[in-house]
Amino acid sequence: MLIEKWGIFEQSFHGKSDGNPFTDYEIHGTFTHEKESLTVDGFYDGEGIYRIRFMPSYEGEYHYQVSGTFSEEIYTGAFTAGAPSGNNHGPVHVYGQYQLAYADGTPHYSLGTTCYTFDLQKESVVEETFAELEKGYFNKMRFCIMPKHYDFCLHDPAAFPFEGTPVDTSALTRDNFSQYNGNPPGNDWDFTRFNPVFFQIHDRAVQRLMELGIEADLILFHAYDRWGFSQMPMKDNLRYIRYMTARYGAYRNVWWALANEYELLGNLSSEDWEQMAAVLTASDPYGHLRSIHNCETFYDYSKPWITHCSCQRCDHYKTTETTSELRKLYGKPVVWDEVGYEGDFPHCWGNFTAEELTRRAWEALIRGGYCGHGETFLSSDNIIWWCHGGRLKGECAPRFRFMMEFLKDVPGHGLKEGNVRDDLHFQWDDKVAVPEEDSYEGEYYFLYFSIWRPPFRQIYVDDDTWYDAEIIDTWNMTVTPAGRHKGKYELKLPGTQYIGIRLKKCKD
Repeated sequence: MLIEKWGIFEQSFHGKSDGNPFTDYEIHGTFTHEKESLTVDGFYDGEGIYRIRFMPSYEGEYHYQVSGTFSEEIYTGAFTAGAPSGNNHGPVHVYGQYQLAYADGTPHYSLGTTCYTFDLQKESVVEETFAELEKGYFNKMRFCIMPKHYDFCLHDPAAFPFEGTPVDTSALTRDNFSQYNGNPPGNDWDFTRFNPVFFQIHDRAVQRLMELGIEADLILFHAYDRWGFSQMPMKDNLRYIRYMTARYGAYRNVWWALANEYELLGNLSSEDWEQMAAVLTASDPYGHLRSIHNCETFYDYSKPWITHCSCQRCDHYKTTETTSELRKLYGKPVVWDEVGYEGDFPHCWGNFTAEELTRRAWEALIRGGYCGHGETFLSSDNIIWWCHGGRLKGECAPRFRFMMEFLKDVPGHGLKEGNVRDDLHFQWDDKVAVPEEDSYEGEYYFLYFSIWRPPFRQIYVDDDTWYDAEIIDTWNMTVTPAGRHKGKYELKLPGTQYIGIRLKKCKD
């Protein structure tokens, strides 16, 4: 059998199904290569079937042994891991200190979108969502494992994660939806018995995202709930985490978001979060990216288990402008997964203009971080991208794709904020971004003017170096050559907002 490096090797086995297979039996697989040996957990997938999934990190021959209390037999075999192909660059990890890269060294510029329960919708909506994703607007999809209950997100999901019966919501409306928050009487779940059909839905979504080259940022816990999943006992939380790592750890595109807006889960203490984080870290042998997302109070991102900052704005006005400060404070990559949504929601976080959300994304980028997309337009079909997916209705998405193309031209792995006063000779009010790695010093500069509209700008780097200048219109998505220059010179600008100047050192 031939499997791509960073692909998925999967084997299924018939095993014991009496009692409760989710708690009574175990399955483990040890995979050995001349350069690695990993033991991974398998999982029960219903109807007497147990599965093992494994991601090979090297090319060449692997031997495996699968055993456990699920069966009296010990299974052995071998397969070959071949060269990766297409958009298979391996899992994303931290590069250096502040940036991200795939395992093969290719830079990863995190320009994702939030679509909380897109794969738990009816099939036609799921297909519309993937049709939008195929347009290449985003390289990360952030979504919940558990169903979501919130304003404009009131219907039941396509399936539930556990065996049992949900509360009767026949009287549920937008006017009384908050009465159903948490765990109202009527829910009857067995948290020890997962529903394989529910997780098979997520399997298909993660697989399809991987095939598109899109990272799957899996949110494990959240508070927007009427079924009681946010208030499970700790022993059930830990069992769920282990099941998730066994089921999804072998997918190269998986990121772990321990929670969305963790503070809203008031039944969980900081000690609880740290215990769950420890289990998540220990049960994932691949070391996927891990973080936890805030509402109004940042988690302590300096915790060693956290690989990157997954931020939501804490101030109603100021957001991505603080990216440099967060980099310095936590010493890790900064990803703004929520800074507001383009749309026409009554909630103020959901009625940004496309221009403002695009501006916030560029403000993050020039300070060495990344910003996610979101869209919340009301419509007669009640299908809203932020929760359900479907069709994009706004203007931001193409601007994110333009930003991704812009980043591919940056030397090395991303940008950071340049020190205008000490290191450069630009004007005092220029906001200048330079390549993250110091080895590219002097080769590339990007000046971003945000909401300001200068009609021209004087440029000076040094007296001897020639630079090709380009005017970047981040809103209209245009790149206009502005000549080759050295010394001090003046560039005419269009006098509109959201303009930047890109300077690239001439190679000849």
